[in-house]
Amino acid sequence: MIGEMQPSEQLQALADQGFVQLRGIFSAAACADFAVGIDQALATCNDSAAALRRRGGSLYGARNLLDIYPPARELWREPRLIDLLQTVLGTEAGLVRALYFDKPPQATWSLPWHQDRTIAVREHQQPTSRFIHPTTKAGVPHVEAPREILSRMLTLRIHLDAATSNNGPLQVLPGSHREDDPQPTADRSPIMILADAGDVLAMRPLLAHCSGVSTPGTTEHRRILHLEFAADARLPDDFAWHTFLPLHDFSSGKST
Repeated sequence: MIGEMQPSEQLQALADQGFVQLRGIFSAAACADFAVGIDQALATCNDSAAALRRRGGSLYGARNLLDIYPPARELWREPRLIDLLQTVLGTEAGLVRALYFDKPPQATWSLPWHQDRTIAVREHQQPTSRFIHPTTKAGVPHVEAPREILSRMLTLRIHLDAATSNNGPLQVLPGSHREDDPQPTADRSPIMILADAGDVLAMRPLLAHCSGVSTPGTTEHRRILHLEFAADARLPDDFAWHTFLPLHDFSSGKST
């Protein structure tokens, strides 16, 4: 999945493997600017539930990034990304959540194998048979969504730094987006996602993924802008997305 792919090939890769890599979407200089802007915004954020810090103050991530760093609402609007989103999700798609991850060399971390099943909603107190495990993160209601919703979503992970074998890159289990609770087996090995700054990983939320700690002694960050898109603004059982910024009317800044 390296190099330029036709839309039909991208669709096939997402259907078969659950992910596709897009090379050179942003320049290294643009990624450096994004990283500086996000770090500056987080440095002045006093919400400890939104700006995530290790003991000692090292930032390693952020929730509610659309509020903390408003440029995240639009910086992804590159023709190849818009084309992919429209091809995969349709013209009624919208951005529903933005997160930020870093692995500072002095404060690395890891995550076990998992699928992304949680979405941000306006409220989660109403009766439902579809949405489970209500929680509140940084003041925002979240629920675990059913497969019918998650299968109509796409995540774009913009690499602001190169992802190397030294800085705890993502690993994915191809084809696992079609399964419940998938795990690596002797006959199915994970793939390590290596990338240059400016590359974008498009993945289905249900694709099983994990990441390990950075190599001791590395000086590399691993900063990721994580953007989640849904096919449309509708949710069942009187639920609503916490934020929905339409793909087709994004420049207006409107949300539902």
